[in-house]
Amino acid sequence: MNIRQKSESEFIIVMASLMSLVALAIDALLPAIADISKTIHISDPKDNQLLITMIFLGLGFGQLISGPISDSLGRKPVIYVGFIVFVFASLICVFSTSLEMMILGRILQGMGLSAPRTISIAMVRDRFSGNYMARVMSFIVVIFILVPVVAPAIGKLMLDAYGWKSIFYSQLIFGVFTMLWVWKRQPETLKLENRKKFKFTLFIHGTREFLKHKYAVIFTLFSGFITGSFMVYLSASQQIFEEQYQLKEEFPYIFAGLAISVGFATFLNGKLVVKLGMYKLVTIFTILFTLIPIIYISLFYGENNPSIYLLLTFFGLQFFAIGFLFGNTRALAMEPIGHIAGIGAAINGFISTIMAVPIATYIGGFLTTTALPLFIGFFICGTIALLLLGYLKTTKK
Repeated sequence: MNIRQKSESEFIIVMASLMSLVALAIDALLPAIADISKTIHISDPKDNQLLITMIFLGLGFGQLISGPISDSLGRKPVIYVGFIVFVFASLICVFSTSLEMMILGRILQGMGLSAPRTISIAMVRDRFSGNYMARVMSFIVVIFILVPVVAPAIGKLMLDAYGWKSIFYSQLIFGVFTMLWVWKRQPETLKLENRKKFKFTLFIHGTREFLKHKYAVIFTLFSGFITGSFMVYLSASQQIFEEQYQLKEEFPYIFAGLAISVGFATFLNGKLVVKLGMYKLVTIFTILFTLIPIIYISLFYGENNPSIYLLLTFFGLQFFAIGFLFGNTRALAMEPIGHIAGIGAAINGFISTIMAVPIATYIGGFLTTTALPLFIGFFICGTIALLLLGYLKTTKK
């Protein structure tokens, strides 16, 4: 079927919708974690974080499969197969009776969603390059950020009205709509002449090619540390706001407000990146990302949590800096490997995600009575990211 997309704007919205499936599977569930915990009899509250971190584990490993296969078979067929896996995994989650069964479902959900998440980035790289690619990625992320803004509130409404299982069903409905849109409106971006014959050695050769490009490797590691520190917030936000601050009813709206901070920064990035360049923006906001937690730690080390308004101010500033890092670091990593965009996106996503999961799990273990360990994690991850930038600058000279 010959499909012609009407505009670049539609392409951006379709790619954002594919990426949003992941955000919806994570963020809409946040208000329901306590209820799910009771249903499947979780005894240790720290285990609640596994409901979030385990989906990232699946995302990491799933990308190693979906990325290379898409370089051979094309982007769209692999997206469809990934969604089928996601449907099966969602049903496992709905009928879970234990933590182990829910973890299995969440890992499989991540593996299924790794296809639309990874391949949407490869499809952007198929069409664009350079700072313009970063600009397009920024606008995709702006729309993508709208999901974390509204997802917890929608999740809370569905939880109160129909129970936590309805949240999983709503994800399936949104996914079906997105798949139909991709099928009817989105052309295949990988041309036949650019496809590689599928071999089991494809991943080995792709990895060797990936490792040849210093920028791809460094910015992949960079993404791992930044993503890891942010993943702590995602997995522990329910514990911080609902348990430490006793703001269960307000939690979805707090989460939405902080997501707007990331979205606003990403929107500004789309305007500034063509003028200033990706590298300069990443340098400026990595410094800011590292300075903010230094101030928080110096003010509240050894103290109880500050007022909710002070905490939200620091979170808002931290996430504003993150908004300039997510899209740019991914674009900088992908820039030199456009000829292996599928497997390149897979390796980039795998390494950064597999790094992020243990970082988030380790730091999250310290979040018992205050939010201070989260800011210590921000500081450590930011410092390492600055060292990676320093290494690039030194070797460039």
